[in-house]
Amino acid sequence: MNPRLKALSVHLLTATGAVLSMLALLAAAQANWSEMFFWLVVALIVDGVDGPLARRYQVKKNWPTYDGVLMDLIIDYLTYVFIPAYALFMSGLLPGWTGWIAIIAITYGSVVYFADTRMKTRDNSFAGFPACWNMVVLVLFALKPNFWIILLIVVALAATMFTPVKFIHPVRTERWRWISLPVCAAWVGFAVWAVLVDFHPESFARWGLLLTSLWLLFAGLAQQLTQRRG
Repeated sequence: MNPRLKALSVHLLTATGAVLSMLALLAAAQANWSEMFFWLVVALIVDGVDGPLARRYQVKKNWPTYDGVLMDLIIDYLTYVFIPAYALFMSGLLPGWTGWIAIIAITYGSVVYFADTRMKTRDNSFAGFPACWNMVVLVLFALKPNFWIILLIVVALAATMFTPVKFIHPVRTERWRWISLPVCAAWVGFAVWAVLVDFHPESFARWGLLLTSLWLLFAGLAQQLTQRRG
């Protein structure tokens, strides 16, 4: 396969995220949360592999007709933000006015964050929480904490999007990648496990999700606190 066709194939792979988001939305409309998260996890996997493939096959050079970054942002807003926010609101995990606060904070804050040209740091991490609400909401479905805790988590993460607090990109942040990448893979495994058992409260998957999520949330901050001053 020549380089142009390889680059086109990467674009077409990215575009499958739109179909996956529609499948997730259809499941969400029927309150089939496990199926919804299954499609969102598949979309997350696609999003994890298309970036490295895009860089390897130089899509900007070999197929510049399509804007892969724009395509990725559109799909990410659907799969990372919009559908998870809908699920959180409609699931009953947040009653009454708390659900309204959560979905406004998630959808409004995230669209502003996605448009911020300062969202990436020099080491390919994120400045502020990178609006990975698909991962956050999945963990909340698995753990089902008190609604006050859920609201606090959502508001705190939404506020953090507009701070210089660093969050790692498990694939692109080189520092500690030897542990961050396996932890991310483990998170995906636990997520699939939790979905397959329909978020059973006695499944060990929920604790695996909690532990791996803590690393993914706080590894960037730990890097900031331990970075060398020069």
